[in-house]
Amino acid sequence: MDTPFDFRKPTAIGARIDQSDEQLRLGGGYDHNFVLRMSMDKGESLAARVLEPASGRVMEVWTTEPGIQFYTGNFLDGKTVGKGGLTYPKRSAFCLETQHFPDSPNQPKFPSTVLNPGARYHTITTYKFSAEK
Repeated sequence: MDTPFDFRKPTAIGARIDQSDEQLRLGGGYDHNFVLRMSMDKGESLAARVLEPASGRVMEVWTTEPGIQFYTGNFLDGKTVGKGGLTYPKRSAFCLETQHFPDSPNQPKFPSTVLNPGARYHTITTYKFSAEK
């Protein structure tokens, strides 16, 4: 597929973030929902795996949700102060948020987001952290 949105093989988040792509330009980086291949047993499926190669830290995201929003801190501006007085400049963080697809209520072929009165909403997302070193 060779697009900046193809993360099927391990790829550094910033490796293609500045490519000439209309969607990346409009969002200032990644701010996109990815459709997940779900496991057939309806339990949690692996949605994402992130490895920080220098430290060996690993984060896995497992979910029952059909999509994951990937956001790369495109609008951080260095004004937010965090732990230890450190600030967060543009693209200094990323988010992986499990969810349904944007515009689901208007797309009959998308998984439904309708929750009727008295109905139960249940979803599972697990963030697993480990180290490879």
